Parts: sequence; structure tokens; C-alpha cells
Amino acid sequence: MKRNLLLLSLFFIIVCFAAVEHLGAADWPQFRGPNRDGHSPETGLLKSWPQDGPRLLWSYEGLGGGWGSASIAGGIVYIVGDVDKKETLFALDAKGNLLWKTTFGDRWKRSFPNARTTPTIVGDRIYVNSGRGKVVCFDKSGAIKWQVQTVEKFGGKYHNWGIAESPLVVDNLVIATPGGKNASIVALDKNSGKTVWTTRELSEKSNYCSPILIERGGKKIIATMLEDHFVGIDAADGKVLWKDAFDDYFPHAKDINPVSPIYHEGAIYTTSGYDDGGALYDLSADGLSIKRVWVDSTLDVHHGGVVLVDGVIYGSNWQGNRNGDWVALDWETGKVLYEHKWVNKGPIIAADGMLYLYTEKEGKVGLVRPNPKKFDLVSSFTVPLGNGEHWAHPSISDGRLYIRHGDALMVYDIKAK
Repeated sequence: MKRNLLLLSLFFIIVCFAAVEHLGAADWPQFRGPNRDGHSPETGLLKSWPQDGPRLLWSYEGLGGGWGSASIAGGIVYIVGDVDKKETLFALDAKGNLLWKTTFGDRWKRSFPNARTTPTIVGDRIYVNSGRGKVVCFDKSGAIKWQVQTVEKFGGKYHNWGIAESPLVVDNLVIATPGGKNASIVALDKNSGKTVWTTRELSEKSNYCSPILIERGGKKIIATMLEDHFVGIDAADGKVLWKDAFDDYFPHAKDINPVSPIYHEGAIYTTSGYDDGGALYDLSADGLSIKRVWVDSTLDVHHGGVVLVDGVIYGSNWQGNRNGDWVALDWETGKVLYEHKWVNKGPIIAADGMLYLYTEKEGKVGLVRPNPKKFDLVSSFTVPLGNGEHWAHPSISDGRLYIRHGDALMVYDIKAK
């Protein structure tokens, strides 16, 4: 009897310890986090770092070239790299040990050929979209369940840098943007890869943008930027609900729009680099129309994304391909709150009341307090491993910060003790 009580008590202690260890933990199952807005819901994270940065838990070298981010679900890390000119999906355990890797196709062969997709994890399936537009579904053992070469199947045409898109999964649909005739955007059945619908009213090219999902007026709306328009698509049937031409507010707008929109309480923000800038839209209560509220030319984000924190948009602008400043904009008015030079432009995400910046130049990682009055840097460090451009967006899961630099993935302990 005493032995049973002792075992029961020990079991209770272990369960409680495990619960404490995972308090505030959350998966990062797709590009830019659970809601594709750059936010992690985790709490209990460090508010400052040691001089040399947070503790490096582990690193993995051998991913091959790439700029895609790490996705994390159930303690497993999924990431794509270019190995021997083939795109390859890697699965690593929570200690950085390789579980499996699966090659799924030729890489993009022209300008900037490395892998750029971030895996999307839904249930027991993983979805990727290659630089050549091949959408692939894997199971959690690494076996390929189905694959569709969307650009070829739907008659799409590549831009200079191929396809740079991470799949969006909406209910039973996998959304991709091959840019074909009457098929700018397509929906594939997530279990079989069969075509469910195409946007028969749109024939614009894909434009490097990973779409987002908006729920409004009883509809599920896919919002993304194509070659010439910002568009909203009904996820139920592929019908075009609304679109807005970039040329209407940025004359001579460039056809390079790689930044995912962000949505908040009936409003949508879009931005693009190369001196084009951004705009805020009101989305009608029924989801059937948009109205442009304001336009800004200061925060022209190259490809590092933006985050919205307490009514302020944070991101970095484009001042040539190698330079850019960090900018804060008021969500309601588009007013520039500050523009600050710190190292260089780059990706940005947010968690537990802090901003995480990763600069393209030098590979500096910064921890910044959101502050509408000034750029409030708390801590920073430089990543020690990897090669090539620092373009991959950071990820956060289970108190860990994931930074990918080319061939290397570095994982840092950012959990407060």
C-alpha cells in the first residue's frame, strides 16, 4: 500500500513538473507562426539576454542552402534545404538529432536558387511548396503522400526568382499560387492533391507572397498579393471577392510583393519594398469589399515581414538591397512614429511583449521593447554559424528561439528561469 502511494506521489510530481516545463509553450507550425502574423503566444520568456546572447542549446549543420524558416510541432523541427541541387525536407528531434530527410525535387535553377519554403504542419501531414512550384504532402515518417507540379499543371509563368511561397492550409484545402491562366491561385485537396478550384477570374503571375486566412462575415477569405493586385478570394469556391491595383496608389509599382499581409479587427495592412510602400484597408463586415484608408511610403518592407503590437506596426524598410532602417507606424493613421538605423533591415517577429529582429547584415539578433516613441534595443548578439544571406525569419517554440543561417540551424534557450 505504502509503495503504491509512493509511486502515485512520484507520478503526480512528474506530471506537475512536466506541466510547469511546458507552461506557455506553443507550436510554430507554419510560416510566420500559428496565425501567420509573426506572433508567438508563448509567455515566460527572457526580457534581456547575456552579453553574448542566450544559451545556445544545439545547432545542426548540413541543411544545405536555404532561406526557409523552421516549423515546429510536437517537439519536432521541420525545415527545408538545398542539398546537391535538390530540395530536401529535414525532421530533427528536440535535441537536434536527425530523424529523417526526404528529397522531393529539383531546386529553382536561376537567380538565387536555394530553398525558400517553410513547411506547414497540420495534424500528421507536412506540406511544402518548392522553388519550382511543386506542392508536396508528407506524412510524419517522411514518406511522400502526394505531389503536384502546380506551375506546369496550371500553366503558370515564373518570375525572376521562381516561387517563394509557403503553403496555406484552410480546412481540407492546400492553397498555392502558380500564376496560371484562370488559375492565379488554386486549391488542392489536402488528402489527395486533387484540384478543388481555381481562380477563374484571375490570370496574374505569382509574386512571392505567402497568403493569409481572414475570417469575416461568415466567410473564410484568402488574402494575398499577386503581380498587379491585392486580392481577396472566397476559400469556399475560389471566387474573387475584391481586388485593388497597386498602380492606383503607387505609380510604376514593382511586380515584387513578397510580404504576407496582416489582419486585425476588420482591417488589413499590406506592404512591399523597392520604394512602393504600404496601405491599410477596411474590410467590410460581410467580407465582400475593401476600402483603402491610408497609404505610406516610408515602411516599404523588402521581405522581412511586419508585426502589429498595441496599435503599432513594426518592420524595416528598403534602402537598396543591402540597407534599410527600422520603422514604427501608427495602425490607425499610417503616421511614421520613428525611423531608426540599427545595423540593417531584416525579419521581425514578436513574443511575450518583445520584438525579435534578425539583421541581414552581420547576422545580428536583437531583442527590442515595443515602444512607439523610440527604437528601444535591450540586448543583441551575432549568430556564429552558417553561410550566405541572413534572410530566414526566426521562429519561437517551447521557450526556444530558432535562427536559420544558410546551412545551419541554431536553437537558443530564451525561457525565463
